[in-house]
Amino acid sequence: MELIHLISQNILSPAMLFFILGVGAGFLKSDLEVPDSISSYLAIYLMMAIGFKGGVAIANTESFSLTVISAISCGIAVSFLQPFLAYAILRATTKLDKPTSAAVAAHYGSISMVTFATAAAFLKMNEIAYAGYIVAILALMEAPAILSGLFIAHRASPETRNHRLEEKKLSREIFTNGAILLLLGAFVIGWITGQNGMDKVEGFFVTPFQGFLCLFLLDMGLLVAKNLHQLKNFSPSLIAFGIYMPFIGASIGLMLSYFIGLDVGTGALFTVLCASSSYIAVPAAMRLALPEAKPAVYLPMSLAITFPFNIAFGIPLYYALAKIILN
Repeated sequence: MELIHLISQNILSPAMLFFILGVGAGFLKSDLEVPDSISSYLAIYLMMAIGFKGGVAIANTESFSLTVISAISCGIAVSFLQPFLAYAILRATTKLDKPTSAAVAAHYGSISMVTFATAAAFLKMNEIAYAGYIVAILALMEAPAILSGLFIAHRASPETRNHRLEEKKLSREIFTNGAILLLLGAFVIGWITGQNGMDKVEGFFVTPFQGFLCLFLLDMGLLVAKNLHQLKNFSPSLIAFGIYMPFIGASIGLMLSYFIGLDVGTGALFTVLCASSSYIAVPAAMRLALPEAKPAVYLPMSLAITFPFNIAFGIPLYYALAKIILN
């Protein structure tokens, strides 16, 4: 009964209802849209706010204890290793070609910043605290999954190794990625300035956050609706993968959270990171470095199946499990 209550509470939150509104508007072929410039601004705002608040939380309460170092190390390891598991499952259960399987697998080793932001808002709504260093883990779980996906593709299909120039560009893009730099930069700034810095920008980063998240999820709903039509070409086993793979990732996240000794809030967010799938950084990287893979498969997998499942049902489920296992 508690899980049903948490799911209904999550779905009936303003952010989720705006997401549903966006999906509905897309289905109805409405002319409702969020301009690209505003979408970019909203993404920048969310990354700045999440990073800065995480840094302030570190400055206020955290030190680099064994728990912190273990959590960061486990996050990087999951991001690097989970694509190998996802690839093996895809090859065993679907008829996807090897490069596309590798690209899809990379998505499920990486993370979704918006899923994380929605989960953090869900915890705040339920007055559940979490450790600020989780933001550092968020930023560090992008690149390892991309590297794993390319390694898998090149090993399985040697013909994909002929993109040396593209891979040089990719290496630069990974290590100068704007989203990663902004998250880490805002995190460091929040850490340096601490509570005094937060007091000066609280009116920008704290009070408006829920409103900006609502607008961003409205835009995401419209984007999901645009990709749903591509699912008609998917096999049932491929669609099923987009739903059960997050459960596998969540199980890994919960197990590691238990052994590391994370609290309920931090463990729930760590679990969300392990269960989510990238739809921004990894698709961009795969298009550049693995053109043999099919964007019409890997983007809808992440954006039209896993993302809506996680923000509607996954987040409250992962929190309920964390509450049972980590208490």
